[in-house]
Amino acid sequence: MWRDALLVAGKDLRIERRSRVATAQVLPFAVLVLALFAFALDTDGRILRISAPGLFWIAVLLASMLAAQRSFAVEVDDRGLDGMRLSGLDPAGIFLGKAGAVAIELLVLEGLLLIGTALLYDSPLRGSGAVLLIVTCVLATAGLASVGAIYGALSAGLRGRETLLPLLYLPVTAPVLLTGAKAMEAAMGVTPGLQVGEGWPWVRLLGVFAVLYVAFGVLAFGALVEET
Repeated sequence: MWRDALLVAGKDLRIERRSRVATAQVLPFAVLVLALFAFALDTDGRILRISAPGLFWIAVLLASMLAAQRSFAVEVDDRGLDGMRLSGLDPAGIFLGKAGAVAIELLVLEGLLLIGTALLYDSPLRGSGAVLLIVTCVLATAGLASVGAIYGALSAGLRGRETLLPLLYLPVTAPVLLTGAKAMEAAMGVTPGLQVGEGWPWVRLLGVFAVLYVAFGVLAFGALVEET
């Protein structure tokens, strides 16, 4: 399973390196979302700082949906998913590889968006909250990438998949958005009196969601692909 996951993830990352879709399309889209929110809330700097964690994760959520859609659009165009199934690759390995490649792209994206958030929303990270923020990003990214791989495969072979994926993806990832925003709020200290330690209960809840999403994908991905 792990060997197959590395093969699939390596293939997807090589495709991204050559096509540069994430850097040329997904990243500018996410930055544009942050900038539009900043312009809309610029009249009140206090609200802008308080809203920064939630707006950051909204941008990441939308970008992750585009990355997942792109990941499976490539497979549909040349029937690559059928080829991987017929090659004898472990379905769980395919899922982990697809999700892992999306997760790596998202982590790079999140690092750049954090810089943009600090500049646009005047919300610099507190040094004591760095570990909390890193753990939050890793767990949230695992959950988002897993859901993206599950529903990306489910909608890949269906007509109207471009509009169907958001309808499936966004409701399921809402818990990740909420818990990630709460943990990031504590890490950045945007609310007066909020301590860094108050973010760890949200991180634990975020970890539960991430484990559930990953476990479901490992167990059910093969059946989902067969159905589609």
